[in-house]
Parts: sequence; structure tokens; C-alpha cells
Amino acid sequence: HEQYSNYLEQDFMTNQLLQCKQIVTNALHPRKATVRKTEIWGKLVKMCKTTPDVIFVFGFRTHFGGGKTTGFGLIYDSLDYAKKNKPKHRLARHDGLYEKKKTSGKQ
Repeated sequence: HEQYSNYLEQDFMTNQLLQCKQIVTNALHPRKATVRKTEIWGKLVKMCKTTPDVIFVFGFRTHFGGGKTTGFGLIYDSLDYAKKNKPKHRLARHDGLYEKKKTSGKQ
């Protein structure tokens, strides 16, 4: 039982204000119901020839009937720019780059 998926990129844009590249990614997967976000993330790491910690993928939606998933990706120039510009909840999801400070309930 062969699992086949093909990845395409479209709408590649460089954002100088955020120091990143923005990509709308289409993943074609005719024999699968959906594709894991980690698979798409890994494929983008190989395609862009960069370190995995500067790539953030989110917002993936599978089209009706399956076979195609579309989502959004950001590839930052460095991890410092990512920490500066990304929301804290996305940094927390991405390998724990942000941890909320623990405070006691009593004052």
C-alpha cells in the first residue's frame, strides 16, 4: 500500500518588513485523506535548504473530497527575526521557543 504525496508551492513572496519569505503551499495527496503538517514542514526544509527552526507552517485546509491541501508557510532569515515577529502562541507550538512564566495563584 503505497502512500503518495506531491508538494507544490505557489505565491512565493519576500517580505522585507518581517525579514521572511511567505509561501502558499499546495500538497497533492490523491491516495490519502490528508497530509500531516510535519510532513509538509519537512518537505519545505528540504526544498528551501535551511534549518528547520526558521520555518513555520499553519492554516492548512483540506479541500472537499480530499486529495489537495492548501496552507501557509513563513521562512524567516534567522531565528532572532522569528522570535521578534511571531506571536507567542505560534512560538510555543514550534519546539517550545516560548514558555509562559509560571505565577502563583495567591498574592
